[in-house]
Amino acid sequence: MSTVDLPLLPLGKGRDLDAERGVECPGDLPPASDPTLVARARAAKEALGDRLFVLGHHYQRDEVIQFADVTGDSFKLARDAAGRPDAEFIVFCGVHFMAESADILTTDSQAVILPDMAAGCSMADMARLRQVEDAWDALAAAGVQDQVVPVTYMNSSADIKAFCGRNGGLVCTSSNAEVALEWAFAQKPDAKILFLPDQHLGRNTAVLQQGIALDECVVWNPLKPNGGLTAEELAGARMILWKGHCSVHGRFSEDVIDELRAAHPDLKVLVHPECKHEVVLKADMVGSTEYIIKAIEAAEPGSTWAIGTELNLVKRLADAHPDKNIMFLDRNVCYCSTMNRIDLPHLVWALENLVAGNVVNQITVDAATERDAKVALQRMLDLPGKTAKD
Repeated sequence: MSTVDLPLLPLGKGRDLDAERGVECPGDLPPASDPTLVARARAAKEALGDRLFVLGHHYQRDEVIQFADVTGDSFKLARDAAGRPDAEFIVFCGVHFMAESADILTTDSQAVILPDMAAGCSMADMARLRQVEDAWDALAAAGVQDQVVPVTYMNSSADIKAFCGRNGGLVCTSSNAEVALEWAFAQKPDAKILFLPDQHLGRNTAVLQQGIALDECVVWNPLKPNGGLTAEELAGARMILWKGHCSVHGRFSEDVIDELRAAHPDLKVLVHPECKHEVVLKADMVGSTEYIIKAIEAAEPGSTWAIGTELNLVKRLADAHPDKNIMFLDRNVCYCSTMNRIDLPHLVWALENLVAGNVVNQITVDAATERDAKVALQRMLDLPGKTAKD
């Protein structure tokens, strides 16, 4: 059994449509060496015109992001998808859970397409619905379920979002986690939050923005009976953090920060809140991808920055701001491997199929899951904005 209880699938073979990873590749892709790929993508976009709306996450490759009609983090793209009801095709250059959210928020007459169905999210895989339902039952047995409000990060499957919708919770992103926790704590007297699936975002938001003590944050391990926690620990907790993490942001370490500060005394460290708490404590600034972009745009020429987020975005920021010294907060190259599955051959293949009248790789959430997930997503979209921190 794997740590997330998933079936083993050889890469590109077999199907598990309930998983965020490992489904069959679509077939006859143009070769990556084809020198006409850029022209073909442009021609397909022009042929589709206003019928097409392309969303591009900040972590996408440059070869793909150039064709996005809008770019953003998951929160911004969720709103953008909901705001284009006239587009027949929503091509989401991101990962599976993002495309699911777009399908939930768009109309039934729109088709959401993910250019490569193997573009998933390891973090989303760390919280399976069966595991979460078992945890919910265990919280009831411990006598605390009535106090618990479930909050799930956008980086989760549609059925986890639906679970939160059914049980009085909501969705959040790194842009709005602070206000989402404020909302959740206001829902019940002596409320506790079950935060899924990223323990680091939950801990960093609760401790640094809500003033909750570290010892009031406990980690629920789905692979242990009762999450590895006693009834007393659950009774004393305000944050019950699911044991999940981002495989990219989890790589950043305190010792690299120390090394870079020793080499660059004027260094400013800017990191994403999915990083470990110890890393966040050593950083100068912490925020979502949108926050990181705005911070670099506003930075003084000649300033020196180490950025702890996905490498495609860091490279793009360095290229866009040659007057600033921008470096990656890791010793090794580290892209988001699943996000990078969306490449130019897959995008061209998807667009040209749409031109030919073939809807490929459509992401469809079943009606019951969509109904409940939409409740949780709409609660997020209805939160008061904190644009200065987005």
